[in-house]
Amino acid sequence: MTVRIVDSADVAESAQIGDGSSVWHLAQVREDVRMGEGCIVGRGAYIGTGVRMGDNCKVQNYALVYEPAELGDGVFIGPAVVLTNDTFPRAVNPDGSLKSAHDWEPVGVTIREGASIGARAVCVAPVTVGRWATVAAGSVVTRDVPDFALVAGVPARRIKWVGRAGVPLEDLGAGTWRCPTTGDLYEETEGVLALTAPATAEEDDA
Repeated sequence: MTVRIVDSADVAESAQIGDGSSVWHLAQVREDVRMGEGCIVGRGAYIGTGVRMGDNCKVQNYALVYEPAELGDGVFIGPAVVLTNDTFPRAVNPDGSLKSAHDWEPVGVTIREGASIGARAVCVAPVTVGRWATVAAGSVVTRDVPDFALVAGVPARRIKWVGRAGVPLEDLGAGTWRCPTTGDLYEETEGVLALTAPATAEEDDA
């Protein structure tokens, strides 16, 4: 496999792009980015200085991933998503002088393995989106999202649980949940969901 970077993309020389990754038209990948294997950065997307991305991530068209964001393996960032990095944004200091890079401390958004951020959602740093969670399109995330949670709204709140396949889970009662697509079983304990019984290949074929 090779890295594909189209001519109109702006990729810093110090960025590390993993094997099999693609950076498409008008995208910008800043200095010291570390991108894993098999990633896709869509048209017009922005990956900020020093951002870390795992393997097989997808950053869709015109998404803005500001430093110091960290994306785990298999993360999906939808079109026009924004991962912010300034808790108290101002263009100027109290004395009216233009703020420089030394006048504020960037804070990042962390997206864990397999999680998906829907189109035009905004994650307001500092927040963490848990493993295999889903943020619905247009949501504004202002607090941490648990593993396997589906959150929606402004501000985003959990409305369902989802499994690794991304579809809502079926409630079997007594804190047990089942994925209708894979057959995986999950257990909820005090508002935390965990995968307890992954379906076997034989069960999937049944």
